[in-house]
Amino acid sequence: MDTILIVDDNHAICQALGLMLELNDYRVLTCHSPEDALGLLATQDVDLVIQDMNFTRDTTSGEEGKQLFYALRERQGDLPIILMTAWTQLETAVELVKAGAADYMGKPWDDAKVLNSITNLIALYKLSRANHRLERVNHQRQVAIADADLCGIVFGSGAMQRCIDLALQLARSDVSVLITGPNGAGKDKLADILHANSPLKNKPFIKVNVGALPMDLLEAELFGAEAGAFTGATKARIGRFEAADGGTLFLDEIGNLPLSGQVKLLRVLQTGEFERLGSHKTQKVKVRVISATNADLAQDIAEGRFREDLFYRLNVIELALSPLNQRTDDILPLVQHFIGSEFSLSKPALKALLHHRWPGNVRELENACKRAVLLAQSHVLTEADFGLAPVVSAVRSATSHISAASEPRRFDQRQSDPQPAYASASIPANATFSDGSERGQAPSANEAIEVSREDIEAALKQHHGVIARVAKALGLSRQALYRRMDKFGLDKS
Repeated sequence: MDTILIVDDNHAICQALGLMLELNDYRVLTCHSPEDALGLLATQDVDLVIQDMNFTRDTTSGEEGKQLFYALRERQGDLPIILMTAWTQLETAVELVKAGAADYMGKPWDDAKVLNSITNLIALYKLSRANHRLERVNHQRQVAIADADLCGIVFGSGAMQRCIDLALQLARSDVSVLITGPNGAGKDKLADILHANSPLKNKPFIKVNVGALPMDLLEAELFGAEAGAFTGATKARIGRFEAADGGTLFLDEIGNLPLSGQVKLLRVLQTGEFERLGSHKTQKVKVRVISATNADLAQDIAEGRFREDLFYRLNVIELALSPLNQRTDDILPLVQHFIGSEFSLSKPALKALLHHRWPGNVRELENACKRAVLLAQSHVLTEADFGLAPVVSAVRSATSHISAASEPRRFDQRQSDPQPAYASASIPANATFSDGSERGQAPSANEAIEVSREDIEAALKQHHGVIARVAKALGLSRQALYRRMDKFGLDKS
C-alpha cells in the first residue's frame, strides 16, 4: 500500500484529504508543521507528499511552504511533492515547479484531479527508483567484470551476462559446479572463468574429456596406475586427480562416464580417497571438481544410466548455458571477434547470420567465420562467404523441416547433431502462413501457403525463370504457381 504524507496546519483539510485517500486504498500520514513533516520523513517510508504553502495564521506569502519544499528536496531528491494552497502566486508556482515540484494545485481541490495526479506521480516515482536500482546493479556488474578474468570470452546478451555473473559469484567458493548446455556453446570457457577467479587460480587446473577416454584406461587416467598394472604400463604414472591435488579438476562430458567409473568417482568426491590401479595404498587428495555435460542427466538417472547420488555430488549448483540461437545478441560480437577488424559484413550477410539456427553453436559460428575469411573476395563479407543461403522473402513448404526444427532437442552426445542447413533458404522473421501462424510454426499439409507477387518476382529472378525451381523454392506445385502468376498478371514465358 502506497503511503502519502499530508502536511497542513488546518486539521479539517487533513481529515478531508485523508478520508478521500484512505477510501482509495492509500495509507495516510498527517502532520501540521514543517518540523513534524521532516521528523516523519526521517522515520517513515513515504511515496508522495501533499503540503500546504502557509502554516502561520494570517500568512499568505508562501515562504514557509518554499522552505519546507526545499528541505524535503534536500533530504529525498526524487520524492514527488504536490503543493497545495488557497493563495496561488504564479511566480512562486513557476519557481517551485522548475525546482522539482511535481504539481501545484489550488484550494478547494478537485478530487478526481488530485487522485489522477497522485496515481501518475507515484507510478513515475516507482519507475524512477527501479531504474536507479537497475543502474546501480549494472554498475556493480561492470565493476565486478572489470576486475575479473573473463578468459577472453566474448558476449553481448543478457543471458550470457547473467551466466557469467553467477560463475564469478561461484568462483569464490569451493563447491562442485555442473555446467550444462549443448556442444559447442562454451562450457569450457565457463570452467576457465570459475578457476581463473577462484582462490585456487594459482594451483593446478587439470582438464579431462571423460567421453574421449578409452573405457579400459579410464580408471588409470583418473586415478593413476602402478608399473605392471596392465599391459604396456612399464612405469608408475599419476592420475588426473593426483595431478590436480590442491587445485581444480574439470571433467568434461561427465554424462559419458560408465557406471563402473561412476562408483569410483563418487568415492573420491565423498572422501578424497582413491587407489592407483594395481596398488593397495590409499591416497588422499583435495580437489575442487567442475563438471560439464550436454546430456539430460535427469533422464539418464530415470533410465538407469547415471547414478543419482553422484549427480547430487556433482550438481551442488548448476550453470545452465543456453544454445546460441537463444542468445542471438552474442552472434555479432562473436562474428566481429572471429573475423577481426580487417573485415566487415554486408547487410544480407548480417541478416543471414542472425537467421541461421547454428545447431553447432559457437563452434559452428567460429568455423563459418574462418571459412568466410579464407574465401573472401573483398573486405566486405557476404552470406556466400559464410556458406549461408540468402534470406529471401519467400515461404517454403518444408513442413517436416520446420516441425523438426521447432521440437526441443535433448543435448546428448549419443545423438548426432543435425547438419547445418548451409544450402537451404531461411524463412524470414516476418513470414506468415495462411492460418496466420508465424515463422517457426508449421501449417498442416492441406493448408495453402500464401505467396505475394513480390515473393514470386524475387524467386523468378533468383532462379532465372525456371518454373520448376521457382515452384520448389516457394513450396508450391507448378499448377499452383501458374494460378498465382495468372492472378498477379505475371508473364509465364
